[in-house]
Amino acid sequence: MFRKNNQHQQPKFFNSDLLMPDKMRQQLHDSWAGVFRTEVFRRIPEGRFALLYSETDSRPNAPVNVLVGGDMLKDGFGWTDEELERHLQFDLQTRYALGLDDLSQNVPTLRTFQNHRRRVREHAETTGENLYEVVFGVIT
Repeated sequence: MFRKNNQHQQPKFFNSDLLMPDKMRQQLHDSWAGVFRTEVFRRIPEGRFALLYSETDSRPNAPVNVLVGGDMLKDGFGWTDEELERHLQFDLQTRYALGLDDLSQNVPTLRTFQNHRRRVREHAETTGENLYEVVFGVIT
Protein backbone atom coordinates (compact mmCIF):
# COMPACT_ATOMS: atom_id res chain seq x y z
CA MET A 1 0.00 0.00 0.00
CA PHE A 2 1.46 3.36 -1.03
CA ARG A 3 1.66 6.09 1.56
CA LYS A 4 3.29 9.46 0.90
CA ASN A 5 5.95 10.54 3.41
CA ASN A 6 5.47 13.93 5.02
CA GLN A 7 7.14 13.26 8.37
CA HIS A 8 10.09 15.48 7.44
CA GLN A 9 7.66 18.42 7.18
CA GLN A 10 6.40 17.99 10.75
CA PRO A 11 9.19 18.77 13.23
CA LYS A 12 9.30 16.57 16.31
CA PHE A 13 10.17 17.83 19.76
CA PHE A 14 13.28 15.65 19.92
CA ASN A 15 14.61 16.12 16.37
CA SER A 16 18.34 15.52 16.30
CA ASP A 17 19.07 18.95 14.81
CA LEU A 18 16.97 20.73 17.45
CA LEU A 19 19.12 19.18 20.17
CA MET A 20 22.30 20.68 18.68
CA PRO A 21 23.86 23.98 19.68
CA ASP A 22 22.80 26.80 17.34
CA LYS A 23 26.16 27.02 15.55
CA MET A 24 26.27 23.27 14.92
CA ARG A 25 22.66 23.24 13.70
CA GLN A 26 23.44 26.08 11.28
CA GLN A 27 26.48 24.20 9.98
CA LEU A 28 24.28 21.14 9.36
CA HIS A 29 21.68 23.23 7.52
CA ASP A 30 24.42 24.90 5.43
CA SER A 31 26.20 21.62 4.59
CA TRP A 32 25.64 19.39 1.55
CA ALA A 33 22.96 17.63 3.62
CA GLY A 34 20.88 20.79 3.95
CA VAL A 35 21.18 21.53 0.24
CA PHE A 36 20.24 17.94 -0.65
CA ARG A 37 17.26 18.01 1.71
CA THR A 38 15.93 21.29 0.30
CA GLU A 39 16.81 21.01 -3.38
CA VAL A 40 16.46 17.25 -3.96
CA PHE A 41 14.76 15.26 -1.20
CA ARG A 42 11.74 17.53 -0.78
CA ARG A 43 11.18 17.63 -4.55
CA ILE A 44 11.11 13.86 -5.17
CA PRO A 45 7.70 13.14 -6.75
CA GLU A 46 6.70 10.20 -4.54
CA GLY A 47 3.30 9.87 -6.16
CA ARG A 48 4.92 8.69 -9.41
CA PHE A 49 5.99 5.52 -7.55
CA ALA A 50 2.50 4.69 -6.21
CA LEU A 51 1.85 2.31 -9.10
CA LEU A 52 4.64 0.05 -7.79
CA TYR A 53 2.63 -0.72 -4.66
CA SER A 54 -0.54 -2.67 -3.96
CA GLU A 55 -3.81 -0.74 -3.84
CA THR A 56 -5.26 -3.14 -1.27
CA ASP A 57 -4.89 -2.73 2.45
CA SER A 58 -1.45 -4.06 3.20
CA ARG A 59 1.68 -3.04 5.00
CA PRO A 60 2.56 0.56 4.03
CA ASN A 61 5.62 1.17 1.91
CA ALA A 62 8.86 2.55 3.26
CA PRO A 63 9.05 6.27 2.42
CA VAL A 64 9.76 6.48 -1.32
CA ASN A 65 11.63 9.76 -0.97
CA VAL A 66 13.99 8.09 1.53
CA LEU A 67 14.54 5.13 -0.82
CA VAL A 68 15.11 7.28 -3.92
CA GLY A 69 17.19 9.84 -2.04
CA GLY A 70 19.20 7.07 -0.39
CA ASP A 71 19.97 5.57 -3.79
CA MET A 72 21.07 8.99 -5.05
CA LEU A 73 23.44 9.42 -2.10
CA LYS A 74 24.71 5.85 -2.48
CA ASP A 75 25.56 6.40 -6.14
CA GLY A 76 26.83 9.95 -5.64
CA PHE A 77 29.23 9.00 -2.86
CA GLY A 78 30.10 5.60 -4.36
CA TRP A 79 28.84 3.70 -1.31
CA THR A 80 28.03 0.01 -1.23
CA ASP A 81 24.63 -1.04 0.08
CA GLU A 82 26.25 -1.85 3.42
CA GLU A 83 27.87 1.60 3.59
CA LEU A 84 24.52 3.20 2.80
CA GLU A 85 22.97 1.23 5.65
CA ARG A 86 25.66 2.41 8.10
CA HIS A 87 25.29 6.03 6.99
CA LEU A 88 21.51 5.81 7.44
CA GLN A 89 21.95 4.40 10.91
CA PHE A 90 24.78 6.52 12.29
CA ASP A 91 25.55 9.59 10.13
CA LEU A 92 23.60 12.70 11.15
CA GLN A 93 24.22 14.45 7.83
CA THR A 94 22.84 11.52 5.84
CA ARG A 95 19.86 11.21 8.15
CA TYR A 96 19.18 14.94 7.94
CA ALA A 97 19.49 14.93 4.13
CA LEU A 98 16.81 12.22 3.99
CA GLY A 99 14.44 13.75 6.53
CA LEU A 100 15.23 11.15 9.19
CA ASP A 101 15.41 13.68 12.01
CA ASP A 102 14.13 11.47 14.82
CA LEU A 103 16.98 9.24 15.98
CA SER A 104 14.48 6.65 17.25
CA GLN A 105 12.96 6.38 13.76
CA ASN A 106 13.71 3.13 11.94
CA VAL A 107 15.49 3.32 8.62
CA PRO A 108 14.72 1.14 5.59
CA THR A 109 16.60 -2.15 5.51
CA LEU A 110 18.87 -3.24 2.69
CA ARG A 111 16.19 -5.71 1.63
CA THR A 112 13.69 -2.83 1.37
CA PHE A 113 16.09 -0.90 -0.88
CA GLN A 114 16.68 -4.00 -3.02
CA ASN A 115 12.95 -4.71 -3.35
CA HIS A 116 12.33 -1.09 -4.33
CA ARG A 117 15.05 -1.20 -6.99
CA ARG A 118 13.61 -4.47 -8.33
CA ARG A 119 10.14 -2.91 -8.63
CA VAL A 120 11.56 0.14 -10.41
CA ARG A 121 13.54 -2.10 -12.79
CA GLU A 122 10.53 -4.36 -13.51
CA HIS A 123 8.38 -1.29 -14.18
CA ALA A 124 10.99 0.02 -16.63
CA GLU A 125 11.21 -3.35 -18.39
CA THR A 126 7.41 -3.59 -18.67
CA THR A 127 6.54 0.00 -19.59
CA GLY A 128 9.77 1.55 -20.83
CA GLU A 129 9.42 4.29 -18.20
CA ASN A 130 12.43 4.82 -15.95
CA LEU A 131 11.03 6.39 -12.78
CA TYR A 132 14.47 7.60 -11.71
CA GLU A 133 14.74 9.57 -14.96
CA VAL A 134 11.34 11.07 -14.14
CA VAL A 135 12.69 12.12 -10.72
CA PHE A 136 15.77 13.74 -12.27
CA GLY A 137 13.54 15.54 -14.76
CA VAL A 138 11.50 17.05 -11.93
CA ILE A 139 14.51 18.00 -9.83
CA THR A 140 16.67 19.52 -12.57
